[in-house]
Parts: sequence; C-alpha cells; structure tokens
Amino acid sequence: MTPATPLQLTEQFGRVHYGADYNPDQWPRDVWDTDVALMRTAGLTVVSLPIFSWVHLQPDEDTFDFEWLDDILNRLHAGGIGFYLATATASVPAWVDQRYPGVLRAAPDGRRVRHGERHTFCPSSPEFARLSTGLVRRLAERYGDHPGLRLWHIGNEYGNICWCEVCADRFRDWLRTRYGSLGTLNERWNTAFWGHTYTDWSQLEPPYSDGESSIQALRINWKRFASDNLLGAYRAELAVLREITPDVPVTTNLMGAFDPLDYHRWAADLDVVSWDSYPRPHDPPSTVAFRHALMRGLRDGQPFILMEQSPSQQNWQPYNWLKPPDVLRAQTFQAVAQGADAISYFQWRRSVAGIEKLHGAVVEHHGRRDARVFTEVARIGSELGALGTATLDGRMDAKVAVLFDWPNNWALGASSGPSVDLDYVDQVTAVFTALWELGIGCEVLSPRADLTEFDVIVAPVLSMIDVDVAASLTAAAHRGATVIGTAFTGLVDDEDTVHPGGAPGLLRDLFGVTVEEVDALPPDRANAVALGDRDIAAGVLCERLFVDGAQVVGRYQRDFYAGEPALTRNTVGAGAAFYVATLPTTPGWRELLTTVCAAHGIGSPLARGVVPPSGVEVTRRIGPGGAVIYLINHNRDASVEVTLPAPCVDLVSRVEVHAAVTLAPLDVRILREQ
Repeated sequence: MTPATPLQLTEQFGRVHYGADYNPDQWPRDVWDTDVALMRTAGLTVVSLPIFSWVHLQPDEDTFDFEWLDDILNRLHAGGIGFYLATATASVPAWVDQRYPGVLRAAPDGRRVRHGERHTFCPSSPEFARLSTGLVRRLAERYGDHPGLRLWHIGNEYGNICWCEVCADRFRDWLRTRYGSLGTLNERWNTAFWGHTYTDWSQLEPPYSDGESSIQALRINWKRFASDNLLGAYRAELAVLREITPDVPVTTNLMGAFDPLDYHRWAADLDVVSWDSYPRPHDPPSTVAFRHALMRGLRDGQPFILMEQSPSQQNWQPYNWLKPPDVLRAQTFQAVAQGADAISYFQWRRSVAGIEKLHGAVVEHHGRRDARVFTEVARIGSELGALGTATLDGRMDAKVAVLFDWPNNWALGASSGPSVDLDYVDQVTAVFTALWELGIGCEVLSPRADLTEFDVIVAPVLSMIDVDVAASLTAAAHRGATVIGTAFTGLVDDEDTVHPGGAPGLLRDLFGVTVEEVDALPPDRANAVALGDRDIAAGVLCERLFVDGAQVVGRYQRDFYAGEPALTRNTVGAGAAFYVATLPTTPGWRELLTTVCAAHGIGSPLARGVVPPSGVEVTRRIGPGGAVIYLINHNRDASVEVTLPAPCVDLVSRVEVHAAVTLAPLDVRILREQ
C-alpha cells in the first residue's frame, strides 16, 4: 500500500501535536480520568501508548486482554486526546522467552542473553516474528478505525543486534546475495592480507568479540547486515499495518547519530521520521540543532516528530541535573524551528518504581499541577496551540548541504589509524556548528541524496566514496555549486578498499590534488593555515599534497611542511571545489564558509544576511502559510537585539514587529513575514 504523503500528514495533524509517553497500565484506573484532565490542562493533544505493554495485552500465548486498552483509549478520545498507538513489541514478555528461548538475542561473544531489560529479541527469530505480527494484527483489526488513532508507533528505539547462529546463517546468505561468489568477496575485501582468504562460505562468521577483527570490510558489512536484519523485523510489523490500515501513517522513534543502524535505509519505511532528543547538560544548542537536522534530512527535509524529550531531568546520565526554568521551552521551540511538527515528552507520570522512577516527567510523584515543570509544560502547550497551522509542513530555507553517511562512520570507526581523535560525528558537527553560528540554514543529507538544489555542499571526512557519489558531487560543481572536501576524503570504496592512486580517489579530478601522505597530530601538537591575512587552526590530520591543477589558497604555517599547500580551489565547469587538507575547528570553518557562502549570496534570514548575535539561533522555514522566522536566545544571562529583514507578525502574541526585536535570556519569538 502507498505510504502517507507529507500533505496527508499535515492534514491529519491540523496543528502542532503536543504529547507524552503514557503508561496507563502502571496505574490504577481511578487515576486515568485525572490524567486526562491534567493532559487537557497542560495543552496535550496526543499520547503514545502502550509501548511496553505486550504482557498486559497477551499474558500467555492463548490469552488476549484488550479491555483495559479499550477503556483508556475511549477515555482519552472522550477527553479530546488522540493517540499514537504503539505495537507494544518493544518489551518481550517473560513467558515468550521462557517458552521460546530462541527469541533471546545473542551477545557479541555469541552467547544467548538472559531474559530482562528491553530489546532482547533476535530479529531472525521465527517465533518472535510470528508472535509479534500476530499481536500487531489484532491491534490493527481492533483499533484501525478508532477515531482517536493518529498514527502507528512500531517498536521503540530499535538497536538490538543479535550474534546468534541463526543471524550468522542469515549474514552468510546476505553476503552471497551481495557478492554472488566467494571469489568476488575475497577480491573486494582483499582477504589475501594476512592469508585470510575464505575457501568456503561456512568459514565466514560475524566479527565476534573473540573472533576476526582485522578485516575491516567484514566489520562494516556485518553492520550493514545487522541494520538491515533489524529493519526486517520492523518491516514485518509494517506489512501488517499497511495491509489493514493503509491510510494511517507509521513511524518508529530513532535516536540521532545512533551508530548501529543506517537510518538513511530505515527512513524510506517511515511515513514521518520521529526521534528522541536527550541533550546532556553541557551540550551546546548547535549540537542539539545538528541532531534535529540529521533526523530531518533522513526524508530530505520533511518535518519530523520529536517523540521523546525529558521535561526536566534524565536519570541515566551521570548527574540527574534539572533543566533550569525556560530551558525546556527554548529546547522545545528549537525542535520546531528545526522542523518538528509534533512535540512529545517521556514521560507523562513518573514511575513509582523501576529503573526510571527518577526520570523526569510532566506529572511528578506529588501529582500537583502548580509545580514548576507542569506549569512550564502547560505554557508551552498554550503557545503551540496559538500557532495553529502556521508552522506545519514548513521546509528549511537552505542552499547549503552537509553530508553525513553511516557506513562512512562505520569505516572510520573500524579503521586502524590514522588517529584516535578522528571522530566523524564531531567533524560533521563542527561544520554544522559554523553554519549555525552564521545563521545559515542547511540540510544534513546522505551523500546519495538529490543535491541539485544546493549551491554549497560540504563533505567532511567522507572517506568512503563510490562511483555514484563521485558523479553526483562532480555534477554539482559543473552546474555551479561549490563542493568542499577535507582531509581523509575519497580514500576508499564502499568495501573500505583504497582507490587506485590513493586519496582523494574518484574525486581527484574534482579537487585537482593528490594526497602524498597524512600526518596525525596529537593533542599537544597543532598547526595553522594562512588564509589571506588570517590564520585558521589545523588539527587532528594534516595532509601533504601534490597539486594537479588546483589553485593554492592557503598554506601550512608550521612543521617541516610549513609553506606547503593546505587549502586549494579548483575550477570545475561553472563551479568550484575546495580541498581542505586538514580538519579545521569551528572558527576555521566559519572563516571559510563565510567567504564561500557570500560568493553565492547566502546569508542568515536577518536583515542584510548579517550574522546573528552569539548564542542566538535563527532559522527560516517556508510552508503553505508562508515564511516563518524562528529566533531563540540560548543565552541564559544576556538579552540581545535582532534586526529583522521585514515587518513581521508574532504568531503567538499576534503583535506586529517592525525593524528589530529584543530577546530576553532563553526567550523565543516565532515571526511570520508580512
């Protein structure tokens, strides 16, 4: 069946959804009506349930009990609260694991885990597939026409990788399909190294914790398989929902730059991306914005659902800090500014026992509605309601793309060298942060995304390059875009095998350089690149280059390669390609991106494209209702003044704003351009 389109989702939402993760089966029924009344007071419009309730819906294989779920869903609907109905398969009942021990996943050493925790199922287990899809079928048949149903929520925070023999057999089948022959696999993986050539498919094993780790292609392809294998479990439930409720959108909640799963492959099976944001107390707001942008980019900029955030504190972090007043409000509207059409919390009520009894909740143990957290949640609910449909289906006004790739991250993580300090996510975040500080909108996309609409494309540390990606980047430059690569770009193919001639491999003609050698700098050693009359810091990696037609723009300032090329520009068709032979910090990226973006007429949404004040987030989303500018002052102790590009209307207060606006600490303004 055809998935729901973004327009259909907008029509179904009707306003910014506002909700929470709800576990009514943890509470006596005499609390339920109080919950619904409190939800209305807080401005909630939806809840997610019953995420971990499989055992309460099916206490044994032959018994199902939906009466309690009927009751709470009807109470919610009568109270004006819709629901994201979960398939309840995120927590496997003890009776399942006891009766079918093959459902339990195996750890990286190949041994089966015991029952407990969450996400303990093996994605290859036929018993799990039968039981989980059987439950989903009953839920879909019973509630598919319920007027309160807004969307289906499959599973929860998938990430359970299994290393059992069944998965190992599936892995071998997956490899046969990918390579066709053992000879091709050996060649692509260069297994002749250390004499590790395989002579029979049965010799191939997952990279167990006590097994093969020196073949990096094995480790990368195991991650590819494991992600696809778990996606298969999701798809099994999805197929049932598509069969019975083809017009109800479906999602599962993702987790930012979560390493084990290639979310670019998952996103095609989600009607709308949803994800869980749990920033640490000292995470800069630009880092949180990057994670939002990464999730938004999974479906090429389509709005997303913030499925979980804590309204106050997160008990699983080292220190259970409280969010100070107005921080939650700033973080919530940051999500909207970055593309959220729905906001939800974990959790509605604090549990009275168990591992999350100290995790933040909208309703604390005391149950009072005059509490600080509840009051702030209710204020946010009122403000989101005031927005109506004005922000729905807005797309980021972006002419800059930053590329991120999960297999590339796996390849760098599996590599022995060049530096323990080479962190792919940190490097991409540094580029995004520079753009965020400049107030320049950007999308974070797969290298395989359609890049034709972007004028500036940055591919930090994109070591893994295949023919299609190389062709896309080259075509972008030829049509007039500026492409920027960094040290360690284009070194290997999709099997982590070095391209002939070394880096930048298939991008050699694009950049007009060849890498001679790479120097890895420890923390106590640094270099710099002279860029005109300014120096930018150079760290982690410094490459020495052969320049093959490019123009030298910046040179190293230190070490035995002082004076050698560190930044080059190559004219390609109507565009250009910059090669940064090191890894700049965020200030260095600001210098470079300011110049490159200005050449394309790209600036912030503020008057004359000026850089926003420090700590102020500025985004512009364009939707069916017009352009909306979001201003968020993340500073906790300073007011700032921001100059507007045109007269605007404040969408919350409905007051007209001219010329400039003053933002108090942690203040938020959402303005529609007149």
